Amino acid sequence: MPLPCYLHSLRRLGFFCLTLLLIAISWLGQPSAAWAGLNDDKYDGNIFALYAGNGSLVPPRVTLKQSFEQDKPTLMVIYVDDSRDCKQFSSIISQLQAPYGRAANFIPIMADAIPVKETYAPTDPGYYFEGAVPQTVVFDQQGNVRFNQVGITSYEAIDDVLREVFNLLPRSESEELRRRPVNEVNSELVQEE
Repeated sequence: MPLPCYLHSLRRLGFFCLTLLLIAISWLGQPSAAWAGLNDDKYDGNIFALYAGNGSLVPPRVTLKQSFEQDKPTLMVIYVDDSRDCKQFSSIISQLQAPYGRAANFIPIMADAIPVKETYAPTDPGYYFEGAVPQTVVFDQQGNVRFNQVGITSYEAIDDVLREVFNLLPRSESEELRRRPVNEVNSELVQEE
């Protein structure tokens, strides 16, 4: 006995809905190519807020020129948000801001924001940019470059330079600081007892 017309329509509609549901489940169950993480070169937002837990670093409070005019030591880091190395390095910059952030200016500069020019003044980040990220440049109170390194640099290497700039005891003569992981991205410094 043939089914009434409306039952055929309901059966087709049910089959269509089931097909859409299965497609949606399979699509949602697999990571999209647009998803990003700490260990890839995909953009997923501000790296200092996401991976360093420190959105206060960006935008920088002062420009490089303003920092030189204040006669304050400066840590400038040139980065991009879609670089694995920059993502991983962001937590080190955040850790350095804890002990030095009040006495030094921290200036994260997005490499893409550096204008392309024939020449740059020494107060322009482009003057120091070497075309690779992350790049860390430490200036003393007089605006002299005391450290310029491309790539992921250790906390200790930058800390040693900042200790010299601030005329602090070297690491070997002061209480040792060691890292204690808070989660897989952030870590904090604690004094050894």
